[in-house]
Amino acid sequence: MPIEILMPALSPTMTEGTLATWSKQEGDTVSAGDVIAEIETDKATMEFEAVDEGVLGKILVAPGTQGIAVNTPIALLLEEGEDASALDTYGAGGNGQAVSNATPAPDPAPASVPAPPASEAAPVSSGPAPKPQAGANGRVFASPLARRLAGEAGLDLGAIAGSGPRGRVIKRDVEAALAAGTGKAAVKPSEPAAAAPAAPQAKAAPAAPSGPDAKVLADAYGIPYREVANSNMRKTIARRLLEAKQTIPHFYLTVDVALDALLKLRRDLNARSEADGIKLSVNDFLIKAAALTLRKVPRANAAWTDQAMLMFDRVDVSVAVATDEGLITPIIKDADRKGLATISAEMKDLAARARDGKLKLEEFQGGTFSISNLGMYGTREFSAIINPPQVAILAIGAGEQRPVVRDGALAVGTVMSCTLSSDHRVVDGAVAADFMSTFKKVVEDPIAMML
Repeated sequence: MPIEILMPALSPTMTEGTLATWSKQEGDTVSAGDVIAEIETDKATMEFEAVDEGVLGKILVAPGTQGIAVNTPIALLLEEGEDASALDTYGAGGNGQAVSNATPAPDPAPASVPAPPASEAAPVSSGPAPKPQAGANGRVFASPLARRLAGEAGLDLGAIAGSGPRGRVIKRDVEAALAAGTGKAAVKPSEPAAAAPAAPQAKAAPAAPSGPDAKVLADAYGIPYREVANSNMRKTIARRLLEAKQTIPHFYLTVDVALDALLKLRRDLNARSEADGIKLSVNDFLIKAAALTLRKVPRANAAWTDQAMLMFDRVDVSVAVATDEGLITPIIKDADRKGLATISAEMKDLAARARDGKLKLEEFQGGTFSISNLGMYGTREFSAIINPPQVAILAIGAGEQRPVVRDGALAVGTVMSCTLSSDHRVVDGAVAADFMSTFKKVVEDPIAMML
């Protein structure tokens, strides 16, 4: 029988992905380790390598298909000497079904939007719809994503026909039930059913919709808009940031740091290393300064769990990089032990590949502390959201000329405002203040970074 090539889980948070491109075509020979496809995960576009050898017999999922659940068959591999006729019996002999838990069509409107007319609903098959399969205890088999979507929409999984392998309820089954207005969970007697939204009257002012649904508001008030589908990466960012603000007790400390000495050292070092093609940025110095500070204040180089605080022995600094899909945080590992030239070269390489979606998993998953620098955009000061499970993130503002007092006299100096966001479960106020005081001293005496 053909070997199923399944949608891989390329990151710990990945539940579904997008098949960006196929690197192999039907009929091509595949060896273990060959790149056969590029998969867009919730963080980046990554290469997918084959683990078996054979001939790519059949591609089940077209390039560009979104929402493919992890472990869904995406292609069939014929083993050496296996005849192509084996592909004809796939799905009919208990080897699964040649279907994918995905659709290239955009997501349907939310459940709060009136269902489309019957003529626009999903086409009805000529045969009877398969019943969802259940175990001996009556449990309906469904993918985790389908269960979450059904729960959010108030649908009864037991009333939804599954089209996945062995009758499993998958994402598109829930979406079809939403579009058709079927599968609604029974309403308890004590909870009266909500009335269906009324169609807007012609030439009448629309009633204010209840709830914050942006699409309902835009439709009701006739505001023009265009829909931009949320990528897996954007969905993950939204979920993690919401979780961070809801579950982490943030508090913030801000200090002003003089940059004059650092800027002078940077000019001198760049002049000396120009022939070698090395050009240090202010951000390179700040990464190094933060790493040295974490070595001196290790309580900020930690993570929180319900059982214990994890105090990391290695300083890995995550640096926020803006991409078209949102922020991603490539990591400078052992940043406290690396020289400025090494940090600069690694950061340039990581940032370029982050924007191209080519980072490896280990290059952006992990990290013990984060830096977000918006100074290059002219932002004077801001507060960043902690990147869990880390317990602190340093927000860097713009360096700008401000009036300062030196030796009792008014002068002009270059000053930068920095704000530390801390998780109060691990980082107490005194610890955060110690971190900021130490960071200020390191930056204002930058020659110490060279030791």
